[in-house]
Amino acid sequence: MKKMLLIIIKITGFIIGVVFLYIILGLLIPYIPVKAEKTNEPKTIELFILTNGVHTDLVLPVKTKYVDWSEKLPFENIRGKQTDFNYISFGWGDKGFYLDTPTWADLKFSTAFEAAFWLSDSAMHCTYYKQMKVGDDCKKMMLTEKQYQNLIKFIDDRFDKDASGRYILIKTDAVYGNNDAFYDAKGSYNFTYTCNTWANNGLKVAGQKAALWTPSDFGIFQHYK
Repeated sequence: MKKMLLIIIKITGFIIGVVFLYIILGLLIPYIPVKAEKTNEPKTIELFILTNGVHTDLVLPVKTKYVDWSEKLPFENIRGKQTDFNYISFGWGDKGFYLDTPTWADLKFSTAFEAAFWLSDSAMHCTYYKQMKVGDDCKKMMLTEKQYQNLIKFIDDRFDKDASGRYILIKTDAVYGNNDAFYDAKGSYNFTYTCNTWANNGLKVAGQKAALWTPSDFGIFQHYK
């Protein structure tokens, strides 16, 4: 009995230690910056980062000469069916969080556990916008055409595709509004690679300022004050 109790205490202590270390690293490492790429090429394409206070999205123009996102992500897939949008956001994350947890009050232990330990699928949340309003929750930067092409590939590579190369719509009523939809995505969300880690890596690919690593939106936005 005493031996079993000692084992339980050690396991509990180890878990608490890991959680504490994760919190400390999650607070400190984001302060290590990745500098923006130096380039003399003209910057002509908009990129926004947008947060809801927890989750960071990458926001791009709906259409450029390199890609028309409305062809890959048809307007007919959104509840409102409108077509007069100028921007689209991309947010990669855990499928369970997206579809089963509309508010923090709905969060289940099983959902959080599966998300933290590579046990669930992922999804891409895509939302159309008519305009973007720059503020504390939305920052704007400009990309060169090469940087934009790199970011297109980064985003496209994260989508799951069918045999014809089309993005796979997740048919669900768990959308957030009239202008968004969910699609199957590659990879597994976990405590070391979160939705914000993905967005932060997208900024690196696009040659923009970023954190060395971050699990939080704060880790990204602190570099854009």
